[in-house]
Amino acid sequence: MKHSFFITLLFLVTISTATYAQTATGIGFKAGLNYNANGNYFESISSNAEHPDRNVGYHFGLFGKIGKQVYFKPELVYTSTKSDYNNNSFKMQKIDAPMLVGLKVLGPISVFGGPSFQYILDTDFKASDLSINKIENDFSVGLNFGIGLNFNKLGIDVRYERGLSNNEATFLDNNGVNVDNRLDTRPDQLILSLSLVL
Repeated sequence: MKHSFFITLLFLVTISTATYAQTATGIGFKAGLNYNANGNYFESISSNAEHPDRNVGYHFGLFGKIGKQVYFKPELVYTSTKSDYNNNSFKMQKIDAPMLVGLKVLGPISVFGGPSFQYILDTDFKASDLSINKIENDFSVGLNFGIGLNFNKLGIDVRYERGLSNNEATFLDNNGVNVDNRLDTRPDQLILSLSLVL
């Protein structure tokens, strides 16, 4: 059910971007860096939370922009992130589909915000004695908001993203037995993007 919902969402984003290409302010490519951390890691039910160290990840994808003063900007982005927990690290690859509404406020400056639909493609937890058993939900929802500068076909924006859906990973030991460890996979990141309108 959740997979078909996300596939439908991706299809609608792609179709709407293509459909509005003739009337849109622009359609184009974007790429950039993420300064990322996921949520807390718990080694057992009674343990204190381990807060992650932030790492730099990356993203790239497509966007459409419909409107001028007030605009709608759907995006479809591949994102790779990493968080460190003491001697362990958690990597995640996902597809993000932000649905942003923006407002041009002064000259090239605009502000924007909206929900981001996220689908986790793959995860990896680097630890000598544990592996990820499962993540509660492959599909989750977050929130994006930020500020952008646009100069003709080139643009740059900085945004903050926070996952809203509770979404924990559980773990197995080397013998395949469930353990009490758990990890909050919700993203908490600053995102810097460069964009090019076609």
